Amino acid sequence: MSAAHWISAFLEAQAAELGAARNTLLAYGRDLQDFQGWLAGAGHGFDTAQQDTVEAYLIHCDTQGLARATRARRLSAIKQLYRFAFEEGWRSDNPAIQISGPGRDKRLPQTLSETEVDRLLEAARTTGRSDRDRARNSCLMELLYATGMRVSELVTLPASAARGDPRMLLIQGKGGKERMVPLSPPAREALARWLAIRDRMEAERRAAGKTPSRYLFVSRSAAGHLTRHRFYLLIKEMAVTAGVSPAKVTPHTLRHAFATHLLANGADLRSIQTLLGHADVATTEIYTHVLEARLQELVLTHHPLAKDGPRKSSGKISSDGQ
Repeated sequence: MSAAHWISAFLEAQAAELGAARNTLLAYGRDLQDFQGWLAGAGHGFDTAQQDTVEAYLIHCDTQGLARATRARRLSAIKQLYRFAFEEGWRSDNPAIQISGPGRDKRLPQTLSETEVDRLLEAARTTGRSDRDRARNSCLMELLYATGMRVSELVTLPASAARGDPRMLLIQGKGGKERMVPLSPPAREALARWLAIRDRMEAERRAAGKTPSRYLFVSRSAAGHLTRHRFYLLIKEMAVTAGVSPAKVTPHTLRHAFATHLLANGADLRSIQTLLGHADVATTEIYTHVLEARLQELVLTHHPLAKDGPRKSSGKISSDGQ
Protein backbone atom coordinates (compact mmCIF):
# COMPACT_ATOMS: atom_id res chain seq x y z
CA MET A 1 0.00 0.00 0.00
CA SER A 2 1.46 3.34 -1.05
CA ALA A 3 2.16 6.19 1.35
CA ALA A 4 -0.23 8.36 -0.66
CA HIS A 5 -3.04 5.88 -0.02
CA TRP A 6 -2.30 5.86 3.71
CA ILE A 7 -2.57 9.65 3.85
CA SER A 8 -5.64 10.00 1.61
CA ALA A 9 -7.59 7.27 3.44
CA PHE A 10 -6.72 8.81 6.82
CA LEU A 11 -7.76 12.31 5.72
CA GLU A 12 -11.03 10.99 4.27
CA ALA A 13 -11.85 9.34 7.59
CA GLN A 14 -10.99 12.53 9.51
CA ALA A 15 -13.34 14.52 7.28
CA ALA A 16 -16.20 12.01 7.26
CA GLU A 17 -16.13 10.76 10.85
CA LEU A 18 -14.88 13.77 12.80
CA GLY A 19 -15.84 16.61 10.51
CA ALA A 20 -12.29 17.95 10.43
CA ALA A 21 -12.10 21.40 8.87
CA ARG A 22 -10.39 21.93 5.52
CA ASN A 23 -7.48 23.82 7.07
CA THR A 24 -7.00 21.02 9.62
CA LEU A 25 -6.92 18.43 6.84
CA LEU A 26 -4.42 20.50 4.86
CA ALA A 27 -2.19 20.80 7.94
CA TYR A 28 -2.39 17.04 8.59
CA GLY A 29 -1.60 16.36 4.95
CA ARG A 30 1.47 18.63 5.00
CA ASP A 31 2.71 17.16 8.29
CA LEU A 32 2.32 13.57 7.12
CA GLN A 33 3.95 14.28 3.77
CA ASP A 34 6.92 15.79 5.60
CA PHE A 35 7.11 12.72 7.84
CA GLN A 36 6.84 10.41 4.82
CA GLY A 37 9.62 12.28 3.02
CA TRP A 38 11.88 11.97 6.05
CA LEU A 39 11.03 8.27 6.38
CA ALA A 40 11.90 7.64 2.74
CA GLY A 41 15.27 9.31 3.25
CA ALA A 42 15.88 7.07 6.26
CA GLY A 43 14.93 3.93 4.32
CA HIS A 44 11.55 3.45 6.00
CA GLY A 45 7.87 3.73 5.19
CA PHE A 46 4.69 4.15 7.22
CA ASP A 47 4.42 0.38 7.44
CA THR A 48 7.95 -0.24 8.76
CA ALA A 49 8.59 2.71 11.09
CA GLN A 50 9.08 1.82 14.75
CA GLN A 51 8.99 3.91 17.93
CA ASP A 52 12.66 4.86 17.70
CA THR A 53 12.08 5.91 14.07
CA VAL A 54 9.29 8.29 15.05
CA GLU A 55 11.39 9.65 17.94
CA ALA A 56 14.29 10.27 15.56
CA TYR A 57 11.96 12.24 13.30
CA LEU A 58 10.81 14.39 16.23
CA ILE A 59 14.44 15.11 17.12
CA HIS A 60 14.96 16.12 13.49
CA CYS A 61 12.01 18.54 13.77
CA ASP A 62 13.48 20.00 16.96
CA THR A 63 16.89 20.57 15.36
CA GLN A 64 15.13 22.42 12.54
CA GLY A 65 13.93 24.94 15.10
CA LEU A 66 10.23 24.22 14.64
CA ALA A 67 7.91 25.81 17.18
CA ARG A 68 6.61 23.73 20.07
CA ALA A 69 3.05 23.92 18.75
CA THR A 70 4.17 22.75 15.29
CA ARG A 71 6.05 19.77 16.74
CA ALA A 72 3.06 18.88 18.90
CA ARG A 73 0.77 19.05 15.88
CA ARG A 74 3.06 16.83 13.82
CA LEU A 75 3.23 14.21 16.54
CA SER A 76 -0.55 14.38 16.89
CA ALA A 77 -0.96 13.76 13.15
CA ILE A 78 1.43 10.80 13.30
CA LYS A 79 -0.31 9.30 16.33
CA GLN A 80 -3.72 9.63 14.73
CA LEU A 81 -2.45 8.13 11.47
CA TYR A 82 -1.10 5.07 13.25
CA ARG A 83 -4.20 4.70 15.40
CA PHE A 84 -6.26 4.74 12.20
CA ALA A 85 -3.88 2.20 10.60
CA PHE A 86 -4.16 -0.06 13.64
CA GLU A 87 -7.96 0.08 13.62
CA GLU A 88 -8.03 -0.61 9.88
CA GLY A 89 -5.75 -3.61 10.36
CA TRP A 90 -2.90 -2.16 8.30
CA ARG A 91 -0.54 -2.52 11.25
CA SER A 92 -0.64 -4.78 14.27
CA ASP A 93 0.87 -2.09 16.51
CA ASN A 94 1.01 1.66 17.01
CA PRO A 95 4.66 2.78 17.11
CA ALA A 96 3.75 6.28 18.30
CA ILE A 97 1.37 5.44 21.14
CA GLN A 98 3.94 5.69 23.96
CA ILE A 99 5.72 8.79 22.69
CA SER A 100 5.29 11.93 24.77
CA GLY A 101 5.55 15.11 22.78
CA PRO A 102 6.21 18.74 23.73
CA GLY A 103 2.69 18.84 25.13
CA ARG A 104 -0.45 20.75 24.36
CA ASP A 105 -3.79 21.23 26.07
CA LYS A 106 -6.12 18.27 25.74
CA ARG A 107 -9.58 19.08 24.45
CA LEU A 108 -12.56 17.18 25.69
CA PRO A 109 -14.68 15.58 22.97
CA GLN A 110 -17.65 17.68 21.98
CA THR A 111 -20.98 16.09 22.79
CA LEU A 112 -24.70 16.84 22.65
CA SER A 113 -27.41 17.08 25.27
CA GLU A 114 -30.21 14.52 25.35
CA THR A 115 -32.62 17.21 24.18
CA GLU A 116 -30.44 18.01 21.17
CA VAL A 117 -30.23 14.32 20.26
CA ASP A 118 -34.02 13.99 20.52
CA ARG A 119 -34.38 16.91 18.11
CA LEU A 120 -31.92 15.31 15.69
CA LEU A 121 -33.79 12.00 15.78
CA GLU A 122 -37.05 13.83 15.13
CA ALA A 123 -35.48 15.77 12.25
CA ALA A 124 -34.22 12.55 10.69
CA ARG A 125 -37.83 11.35 10.33
CA THR A 126 -38.66 14.36 8.14
CA THR A 127 -35.40 14.78 6.23
CA GLY A 128 -35.45 13.41 2.69
CA ARG A 129 -37.30 13.78 -0.60
CA SER A 130 -39.23 10.51 -0.35
CA ASP A 131 -40.60 8.06 2.21
CA ARG A 132 -37.67 5.81 1.34
CA ASP A 133 -35.10 8.52 2.11
CA ARG A 134 -36.83 9.49 5.33
CA ALA A 135 -37.04 5.87 6.51
CA ARG A 136 -33.35 5.35 5.73
CA ASN A 137 -32.29 8.56 7.47
CA SER A 138 -34.33 7.73 10.56
CA CYS A 139 -32.81 4.25 10.67
CA LEU A 140 -29.28 5.63 10.32
CA MET A 141 -29.70 8.05 13.20
CA GLU A 142 -31.56 5.67 15.50
CA LEU A 143 -28.91 2.98 15.02
CA LEU A 144 -26.04 5.42 15.45
CA TYR A 145 -27.32 6.81 18.75
CA ALA A 146 -28.59 3.45 20.05
CA THR A 147 -25.27 1.67 19.50
CA GLY A 148 -22.50 4.30 19.47
CA MET A 149 -21.13 2.78 16.28
CA ARG A 150 -18.38 4.38 14.28
CA VAL A 151 -19.76 5.77 11.04
CA SER A 152 -17.63 3.33 9.03
CA GLU A 153 -19.26 0.45 10.93
CA LEU A 154 -22.72 1.89 10.36
CA VAL A 155 -22.57 2.43 6.61
CA THR A 156 -21.02 -1.01 5.96
CA LEU A 157 -23.56 -2.99 8.02
CA PRO A 158 -24.66 -6.10 6.11
CA ALA A 159 -28.40 -6.58 5.65
CA SER A 160 -28.05 -10.02 7.24
CA ALA A 161 -27.31 -8.35 10.60
CA ALA A 162 -30.81 -6.86 10.64
CA ARG A 163 -32.82 -10.01 9.95
CA GLY A 164 -35.31 -11.40 12.46
CA ASP A 165 -36.04 -8.22 14.46
CA PRO A 166 -32.77 -8.52 16.41
CA ARG A 167 -32.50 -7.47 20.06
CA MET A 168 -28.72 -7.41 19.66
CA LEU A 169 -26.75 -6.16 16.69
CA LEU A 170 -23.51 -7.84 15.67
CA ILE A 171 -21.02 -5.14 14.69
CA GLN A 172 -17.76 -5.84 12.92
CA GLY A 173 -15.35 -3.16 14.00
CA LYS A 174 -12.04 -2.03 12.65
CA GLY A 175 -9.42 -4.73 12.53
CA GLY A 176 -12.15 -7.36 12.08
CA LYS A 177 -13.11 -7.33 15.78
CA GLU A 178 -16.74 -8.19 16.49
CA ARG A 179 -18.96 -7.04 19.34
CA MET A 180 -22.62 -7.32 20.28
CA VAL A 181 -24.61 -4.17 21.08
CA PRO A 182 -28.26 -4.14 22.27
CA LEU A 183 -30.85 -2.26 20.24
CA SER A 184 -33.42 0.07 21.78
CA PRO A 185 -37.11 -0.37 20.80
CA PRO A 186 -37.11 2.83 18.66
CA ALA A 187 -34.00 1.59 16.82
CA ARG A 188 -35.56 -1.82 16.20
CA GLU A 189 -38.73 -0.19 14.88
CA ALA A 190 -36.78 2.11 12.53
CA LEU A 191 -34.63 -0.82 11.41
CA ALA A 192 -37.63 -3.03 10.59
CA ARG A 193 -39.31 -0.20 8.65
CA TRP A 194 -36.20 0.51 6.59
CA LEU A 195 -35.43 -3.16 5.98
CA ALA A 196 -38.90 -3.72 4.47
CA ILE A 197 -38.38 -0.82 2.06
CA ARG A 198 -34.82 -1.89 1.28
CA ASP A 199 -35.92 -5.47 0.51
CA ARG A 200 -38.58 -4.24 -1.92
CA MET A 201 -35.92 -2.16 -3.69
CA GLU A 202 -33.63 -5.17 -3.93
CA ALA A 203 -36.44 -7.34 -5.30
CA GLU A 204 -36.94 -4.79 -8.06
CA ARG A 205 -33.21 -4.87 -8.80
CA ARG A 206 -33.21 -8.63 -9.09
CA ALA A 207 -36.25 -8.51 -11.38
CA ALA A 208 -34.32 -6.10 -13.59
CA GLY A 209 -31.38 -8.53 -13.73
CA LYS A 210 -29.15 -6.50 -11.43
CA THR A 211 -26.93 -7.99 -8.74
CA PRO A 212 -28.42 -7.56 -5.23
CA SER A 213 -26.42 -5.76 -2.58
CA ARG A 214 -25.26 -7.29 0.70
CA TYR A 215 -25.35 -3.94 2.49
CA LEU A 216 -28.17 -2.61 4.66
CA PHE A 217 -27.72 0.95 3.37
CA VAL A 218 -27.49 0.41 -0.37
CA SER A 219 -26.02 3.13 -2.56
CA ARG A 220 -24.92 3.73 -6.13
CA SER A 221 -21.42 4.55 -4.90
CA ALA A 222 -18.47 2.50 -6.09
CA ALA A 223 -18.38 0.78 -2.70
CA GLY A 224 -22.03 -0.27 -3.01
CA HIS A 225 -23.07 1.33 0.27
CA LEU A 226 -23.73 4.81 1.61
CA THR A 227 -20.38 6.58 1.93
CA ARG A 228 -19.07 8.21 5.10
CA HIS A 229 -18.90 11.55 3.35
CA ARG A 230 -22.52 11.36 2.17
CA PHE A 231 -23.70 10.55 5.69
CA TYR A 232 -21.63 13.45 7.04
CA LEU A 233 -23.53 15.81 4.72
CA LEU A 234 -26.85 14.23 5.69
CA ILE A 235 -26.27 14.71 9.40
CA LYS A 236 -25.43 18.39 8.84
CA GLU A 237 -28.72 18.78 6.98
CA MET A 238 -30.57 17.14 9.86
CA ALA A 239 -28.86 19.49 12.33
CA VAL A 240 -30.18 22.52 10.45
CA THR A 241 -33.70 21.04 10.45
CA ALA A 242 -33.42 20.27 14.17
CA GLY A 243 -32.24 23.76 15.06
CA VAL A 244 -28.95 22.41 16.42
CA SER A 245 -25.73 24.15 15.41
CA PRO A 246 -24.25 22.14 12.49
CA ALA A 247 -20.79 22.95 13.83
CA LYS A 248 -21.58 20.77 16.87
CA VAL A 249 -22.91 17.78 14.93
CA THR A 250 -20.84 15.07 13.26
CA PRO A 251 -21.28 11.28 13.17
CA HIS A 252 -18.59 11.03 15.85
CA THR A 253 -20.45 13.53 18.06
CA LEU A 254 -23.34 11.05 18.25
CA ARG A 255 -20.87 8.37 19.36
CA HIS A 256 -19.65 10.71 22.11
CA ALA A 257 -23.25 11.48 23.09
CA PHE A 258 -24.04 7.75 23.31
CA ALA A 259 -21.17 7.18 25.74
CA THR A 260 -21.67 10.35 27.78
CA HIS A 261 -25.40 9.79 28.23
CA LEU A 262 -24.84 6.18 29.28
CA LEU A 263 -22.30 7.28 31.88
CA ALA A 264 -24.54 10.07 33.15
CA ASN A 265 -27.35 7.57 33.65
CA GLY A 266 -25.30 5.12 35.68
CA ALA A 267 -23.53 2.80 33.23
CA ASP A 268 -20.05 1.64 34.24
CA LEU A 269 -16.90 2.33 32.20
CA ARG A 270 -16.20 -1.33 31.41
CA SER A 271 -19.63 -1.79 29.85
CA ILE A 272 -19.25 1.40 27.81
CA GLN A 273 -15.78 0.26 26.71
CA THR A 274 -17.27 -3.00 25.42
CA LEU A 275 -20.13 -1.25 23.63
CA LEU A 276 -17.78 1.24 21.94
CA GLY A 277 -15.25 -1.42 20.98
CA HIS A 278 -12.35 0.33 22.72
CA ALA A 279 -9.30 -1.87 23.13
CA ASP A 280 -8.22 0.01 26.28
CA VAL A 281 -10.46 1.35 29.04
CA ALA A 282 -8.14 4.37 29.25
CA THR A 283 -9.66 5.56 25.97
CA THR A 284 -13.13 5.31 27.49
CA GLU A 285 -12.12 7.27 30.60
CA ILE A 286 -12.20 10.54 28.66
CA TYR A 287 -15.98 10.45 29.08
CA THR A 288 -15.66 10.75 32.84
CA HIS A 289 -13.94 14.10 32.25
CA VAL A 290 -16.72 15.18 29.90
CA LEU A 291 -19.28 14.36 32.57
CA GLU A 292 -17.24 16.12 35.27
CA ALA A 293 -17.00 19.24 33.11
CA ARG A 294 -20.77 19.26 32.53
CA LEU A 295 -21.52 18.74 36.23
CA GLN A 296 -19.16 21.56 37.15
CA GLU A 297 -20.87 23.85 34.65
CA LEU A 298 -24.26 22.83 36.09
CA VAL A 299 -23.19 23.70 39.63
CA LEU A 300 -21.61 27.02 38.63
CA THR A 301 -24.72 27.96 36.67
CA HIS A 302 -27.47 26.88 39.07
CA HIS A 303 -26.13 26.55 42.61
CA PRO A 304 -27.14 29.55 44.76
CA LEU A 305 -23.70 29.77 46.41
CA ALA A 306 -22.05 30.07 43.02
CA LYS A 307 -24.05 33.14 42.00
CA ASP A 308 -22.62 36.65 42.28
CA GLY A 309 -24.15 39.36 44.37
CA PRO A 310 -24.83 39.93 48.10
CA ARG A 311 -26.35 37.10 50.08
CA LYS A 312 -29.45 37.73 52.15
CA SER A 313 -28.89 37.53 55.88
CA SER A 314 -31.16 35.36 58.00
CA GLY A 315 -31.47 38.25 60.45
CA LYS A 316 -30.56 36.05 63.38
CA ILE A 317 -27.94 37.09 65.92
CA SER A 318 -25.71 34.50 67.49
CA SER A 319 -25.39 34.06 71.25
CA ASP A 320 -22.10 36.00 71.34
CA GLY A 321 -23.75 39.04 69.78
CA GLN A 322 -22.23 38.69 66.31
